[in-house]
Amino acid sequence: MDLHQLSSHFIELYGTSSEEIAVFHAPGRVNLIGEHIDYNGGPVFPAALTFGTAMLIRPRTDKTIGLASLNFPGGTQHFSIDDITYRKEQDWRNYPLGMAAFLLKEGLTDFRRGYDILYYGEIPNGAGLSSSASIEVVTGYGLLAMEGKEPVDTVKLAQLAQKAENEFIGVNCGIMDQFAVANGKMNHAILLMCDTLEYELVPFRSGDYRLVISNTNKRRGLVDSAYNERRSQCEWAVTALQAGIPGLKLLGELTLEQFEANQDLIQNGTVRRRARHVVEEIDRVKKAVAALRGDDLAEFGQLMNASHESLRDLYEVSCEELDVLVEEARKIEGTLGSRMTGAGFGGCTISLVHKDAIEAFKAEVGANYNRRTGLTAAFYVADIGDGVKRWQY
Repeated sequence: MDLHQLSSHFIELYGTSSEEIAVFHAPGRVNLIGEHIDYNGGPVFPAALTFGTAMLIRPRTDKTIGLASLNFPGGTQHFSIDDITYRKEQDWRNYPLGMAAFLLKEGLTDFRRGYDILYYGEIPNGAGLSSSASIEVVTGYGLLAMEGKEPVDTVKLAQLAQKAENEFIGVNCGIMDQFAVANGKMNHAILLMCDTLEYELVPFRSGDYRLVISNTNKRRGLVDSAYNERRSQCEWAVTALQAGIPGLKLLGELTLEQFEANQDLIQNGTVRRRARHVVEEIDRVKKAVAALRGDDLAEFGQLMNASHESLRDLYEVSCEELDVLVEEARKIEGTLGSRMTGAGFGGCTISLVHKDAIEAFKAEVGANYNRRTGLTAAFYVADIGDGVKRWQY
C-alpha cells in the first residue's frame, strides 16, 4: 500500500484539515543468531527489516489522541492525553497509549495539542518479528518529532519503549527488539550487549543471497512458562559453577574453555545442557560476526544450522513445526543455513537462500511443510533496512 492510498484512508477516517499529514516508519526485526542469551549477559545479533509499521499523524486543536489501524477492526477511538490508563479492552491501542503516557511521565514533552494517528503494519502479528516494538518505537519517534523534538535520541527512545512495555503493558521484555527497531541500519546487523547497550554495526553484504523468513503459523504456547524455567535453570548453573569460578554472575561471562573445565560442577544434566547452549551460542555469535566481516556467507550459514540444533537439542525451545521448516529449507539447493528465530515453540525460522532458489524454496518448503504438519506456512523475503525514521511523500 503506497503513501497516497494511506493518506486517502486517513482522510476518510479523520476528515480534511489545514494541517499536513506527516508519515513515520519503524521496521520489524529478526535476530540473526544468538538466541536466549540476552538475559545471560551475552551479545545478540539482530537486524532491522525493510518492512514494518507506517504511522500517519496530524495535529488536532484539542488534547485528544485519535487511534486507528488498517490491520485491526474497531475503527477510530479517541483518548484524552490527560487521562491515559491501561485497559485490557483497548487491545493493541495500549502500545501507542503507553508510549504517549511515558513521554509525559519522563518529561520529554508536555503535549499542548493532540493528534490523529493511523497505523498500517506489514509485520504479521504473533510471528516473533517485533510488531509491538515497531508500533511503540514509531509512536514515540513520531510524537517527539511532531512536538519539535527532532533529532530524536534513538537509544533513549528504545529504553523508553522497553520501559513502557514493562510498566504500562506489563510485559517483562528485554531491550533487544526496541533497540534494533530504533537503531537499525540498512545492510548492517547490530552486535548488541543488552546489559550495557554497547553496540556495533556489522556490515551484512549478502550479495546474491536473501533472508527468507518462514512463519509456522502455529499458535505459540508455553513461551512464558518455558522462558521463566530456562532463565531459572541458567541461574542454577551459575550458582553451581561459582564453586570453581568465584564471583561468576552470568553465564555470558564464561569462555568456552572455562565452561569445559568446570561443567561437572553442574550435577543436573538438563541444567548442564542449558548452560552449554548459552556458552556455545555466544561463541557462535562471535564467529558469525567474524564470518560476515570476511564475507564468508557459507560459514555464517553453518553457524545458523548449529544454532538451531543447539536450540532444539540443548535448550529445547524448538517444536515440530519449526524443525520441519528447517529440515525442508536445508533440502533446497541454494540454502546456506536455516534456524528458528525468537523465543521458540512456534513463530518463525530464518534462512539464507540464493535469490535464484527463492521461488523453489517457497513452493517446495511450503508444500512439504503442509504435507507433514497440516499447516500452511507464510514466507517473507526480507532485506535488512533502516531503523525508525520520517518518511517523505
